[in-house]
This record gives sequence, structure tokens and C-alpha cells, in this order.
Amino acid sequence: MARSSRRDSPTEPSALRPEDHEDLWSRIRAGLSWEAPDDGMVEEALAQYLAQPAYLDVIGERGALYLYHIVQEVEQRQMPLELALLPLVESTLNPYARSPQHALGLWQIMPATGKHLGISSDWWYDGRRDIRESTAAALDYLQSLHDTLEGDWMLAIAAYNGGIGRVTRAIARNEAAGRRTDFWSLPLPPETRAYVPRLIALSNLVADPEAWDLALPPLANAPAFVAVTTTGQVELARAAELAGMELARLQALNPGHLRWATAPEVSELLVPPERASTLRRRLASLDPDELVQWQRYRVRAGDTLGHIARKFGVEVGALQQANKLRGSLIRAGADLMIPRGGSPGRTLALAGAVEPQAYRVRRGDSLYRIANQFKVSIEDIISWNALNPRAYLQPGQRLTLYVGGQ
Repeated sequence: MARSSRRDSPTEPSALRPEDHEDLWSRIRAGLSWEAPDDGMVEEALAQYLAQPAYLDVIGERGALYLYHIVQEVEQRQMPLELALLPLVESTLNPYARSPQHALGLWQIMPATGKHLGISSDWWYDGRRDIRESTAAALDYLQSLHDTLEGDWMLAIAAYNGGIGRVTRAIARNEAAGRRTDFWSLPLPPETRAYVPRLIALSNLVADPEAWDLALPPLANAPAFVAVTTTGQVELARAAELAGMELARLQALNPGHLRWATAPEVSELLVPPERASTLRRRLASLDPDELVQWQRYRVRAGDTLGHIARKFGVEVGALQQANKLRGSLIRAGADLMIPRGGSPGRTLALAGAVEPQAYRVRRGDSLYRIANQFKVSIEDIISWNALNPRAYLQPGQRLTLYVGGQ
């Protein structure tokens, strides 16, 4: 079969509207449009997927939360639906995934790329982990790469992985040597050479799972979340209680929030559609004191950030972020804004004035075991360290704990 970057339309166009498909896989399948190239690296990538029987189970669990939104966004932009599968290649649909190079989120966006794309990021929140913000930014970036590289999606995807500079230099070298300049002909690094075939191999599996005797996990062709407006900063644990849902699920839908409470500049929470009206109603009836409050404090002679943080039961990082402090230097007579409320605040207040304690995870440790050992809650450990509650702890991983004295 001849190598080709894409087809103009699927082999068998579907007469169904996107919302009428029986499940999300069927909807994706109807929109796939690329021809499968006759390439050994695609076959190798196929073999690797088939050798991981648990892969589809993981994709099913996470896809139930995130994939519908991604498909919707790709369709609305009239981009190839193969691109909706790119986060499966990048992060196995894990918004908490972090690479050794500090790429983050479903789309594995690098810090510099995130800044270039205007993604919000501060002590409270990182848009690279947010489902909607990261998806919008990644698709903007992919479209920009596609337009820059003369409408070739294979080259755009290669540039998403390896950088636009590396791809354009490879094109220039081939042009100077009189060689072809399609993706399959370019001298690119091994990682990028393998990256595009992995996406094509995955789209082949989705297009015809029966050919490999696979059963894709069922995914509903329906929204997994809706946005609920908050009236101020609210604890995630409190919001989960108000919505009548598990904290872990709320965190999984809102992974952009890094701390125990919603970010000051983010006024929405994502919740399952069936929980939205309950959360709206109960948020509207909240006493203002139940929201995270801000208190002004005038710095006195001899004060330090650590002393003030212990006094009010907040983290030093929260004081620095709230007051735009780059270091720990504060001056007597200056005013600081103190965030009040939130589970760390309550925990620290109950425990008394404490210093953060470092803990290195040992083999066999679990959140339950550590919480039991130090007499703290699992939810607090998750909040203090911005952990993914679904991920396993790793030996050697460092945690910060706030443990009261006797």
C-alpha cells in the first residue's frame, strides 16, 4: 500500500450524526480518515500494543472521563479524528503524567510550550493538567504546526513530538539533497520516528479491533462532565461532599487544581452531569464563611513567612503565591493577604504550630499505611502533595507531611 499522510474522507462515510452513534468508539471510527502506510514501524507499534493486555482496560477507565470532550473538540475544529487518540499515545490519557523533561498532562505539554500557548500556571493551578484548557491549547498548537508545514498532518505530529525546528531542518536537508520531504523520508530522531507510527497503529486498532481479536472497553457517547460555577474559592473535599460524590472522582475531573481548594482565578468545577444541579443548589446556599476567605495581616518586626504560615495554618507557598513574593523576604509594616479555610488550614490548626516533615516512600507503603502511621487523613496527604489519588506511590518518592506534636 502506498504511503500517504491522509485521506480526504473515511473509506465508508457514516450517515449517522456524531451524537447518534451507539458508543464513542463507533463515533471515532466513523471519522478516521488516514490510510495505513505499509511501514515496518507501524507493524512494530501494533505488536507492542497487542502485547499489553492491560492497556485497553486503563484506556477504558480514563477514556470514560476525558475522551468524549477531546473528540468533541477535534470534531468542532474539523480536524482529523486520529488526533483525538494522540493523548492515548502521549500519556495513556493520564492528566497527572509527568515526563523526565517536565512535560505534563494528557497532552504532555512542556513548560515553555505552555507559556507560549498562554496556558495558566501558578501555585494553585496548572492548565497543562486541566482537561479543557490543555486540550484547547494542544489542538491550537497542532493546527498551527499543520498550517506551517504546508498542511501535512504527519509532519505536524512529528513536530509536536520533536519540535518544529528539528522537522524543518530535516526537510531543508532533504530538499538540498534532492530527496523526498514527507515524514517517512526524513532523517529524524528515533523517538520521533516511532511516535507517528504509534498513533497510526492505535488508530488501526480502533478502526478494526476485530481484526486483532480485541474488544474495546465500552465508552458512552455522552458528556462525562459539565461545568458548575463557584462563587469563590471552595475546598475540593467540601465541594465533593456538596455534590454527593467521591473526592477522588472530583479531583480526577479537575486535575488542574493543585491544592486543597479551587484556584482563586478559576471559578468553575467540572462534575458529572447528574451531580451538577445538586452542587449548584448547595453552593448557592453556602454560608460565606464556608468558602476560603482572605485576611489582611500587617507584618511585625521579627516576623518570618514560616512564623506567619504556622500562625494562620497555611503553607508558605500559599503566602508567596497570594502575595506575589519570589523569596522569603518580608518587611515590617507591609500587608500580606492570608488565605483562610481549607483542609490543610484546619489540620494545621488542630495539630498546633508544626513544621512540614519530609517522608520518603518505602517499598510496600500505601496512602492508607502512611496516614495510619502519622495519624493524618489520606485526603490531607493527597492535598499537601497534589497527588493523583488513582496512582500508586513509588519507592523513593518524597512526600511532605504536617504532623502535630504530642
